[in-house]
Amino acid sequence: MRKLILIGRVAAGKTTLRQALMGETPHYYKTQYIQYTDVIIDTPGEYTELRNLSGPLALYAYEADVVGLVLSADEPYSIFNPKLSAIVNRPVIGLITGIDKPRANVGRARRWLKLAGCDPIFAVSSYTREGIDELLDFLSEDEKKE
Repeated sequence: MRKLILIGRVAAGKTTLRQALMGETPHYYKTQYIQYTDVIIDTPGEYTELRNLSGPLALYAYEADVVGLVLSADEPYSIFNPKLSAIVNRPVIGLITGIDKPRANVGRARRWLKLAGCDPIFAVSSYTREGIDELLDFLSEDEKKE
């Protein structure tokens, strides 16, 4: 499986998505530091939100095969700049989490991630597992197909 780094703001659903991708039962806890495993790099949201902490994101992105920008379906705004993917020399995918939330607006989140340059974009629920298999299939694809 290609190594994925999860980048997004606090409470975007990165850690819960990591747990779902690893086949674990999702349970909440606050990610305090970069958690590096064989296939997933989970990052604290503060690293995305605070400029003085963003340096490690760039360094760890080089350790990944795929960069995943994570945006919750109920976000009121996107923290990702337009065409953000242009500065990354790896595939950048969009990950819309929380699609099962009552105030989810998947279309809006998809537009924001598309504007950031993400392709493809996956809409997932870590609790119902909707979209998880499609994401796992993508991550399992042979890198030479890209």
